[in-house]
Amino acid sequence: MSQAHAFVPYDAIHFNESEMSLRARELYDYANRRRSIRDFSDKDVPFDVIQNVIKTAGTAPSGAHREPWTFCVVRSAEMKKKIREAAEAEEYESYTKRMSDQWLDDLKPMGTDWHKPFLETVPWIIVVFKRAFEYDTDGSKHQNYYVNESVGIACGMLINAIHHAGLATLTHTPSPMNFLPKLLERPDNERPYLLLPVGYPTDNAKVPDLQRKSFDELAVVFD
Repeated sequence: MSQAHAFVPYDAIHFNESEMSLRARELYDYANRRRSIRDFSDKDVPFDVIQNVIKTAGTAPSGAHREPWTFCVVRSAEMKKKIREAAEAEEYESYTKRMSDQWLDDLKPMGTDWHKPFLETVPWIIVVFKRAFEYDTDGSKHQNYYVNESVGIACGMLINAIHHAGLATLTHTPSPMNFLPKLLERPDNERPYLLLPVGYPTDNAKVPDLQRKSFDELAVVFD
């Protein structure tokens, strides 16, 4: 039987309306500069930065506070090479056999293909695993709740934290990702969810000239 959590006073932060408006606008303006990139520098990133962006992701809400995630941090050049080779093998199959013509057509403006050299260039790769269940001390399985939703929220917070630190990333999901638990020797309750190369963009990095939806396209207001 689960033990009840102790309750403590909530340490709320208060801003007046003008401060709230300013902070909300500033965060939007900064977040709106975030872009997914594929042109990464090999410039090193301190480990404490990686630690803190992952700790930020770990503050995400989760079903019954089960925190159903594991973040594998890869710096080893040998492991990055293995991940690249396995990812490219899956991506080649996807681009040449699995993807529909419409999907491939939709990807053309992005200029992507199955080559993923950035997986070896970046100083760090973060591989996010979702924990489908836990093992109790007696070996029995203990359910986790809203796993996909919880891990998805954590990943969004992780991406924003990476951007906030002045770094860049790319949401990479070579499908299927069965090679990741094997390479990283993860237990059977962990399933690969997302692969994030993390580093600095190159000085000449380019991204597609995309436009984001306006507020009126994003939201429906009931006042």
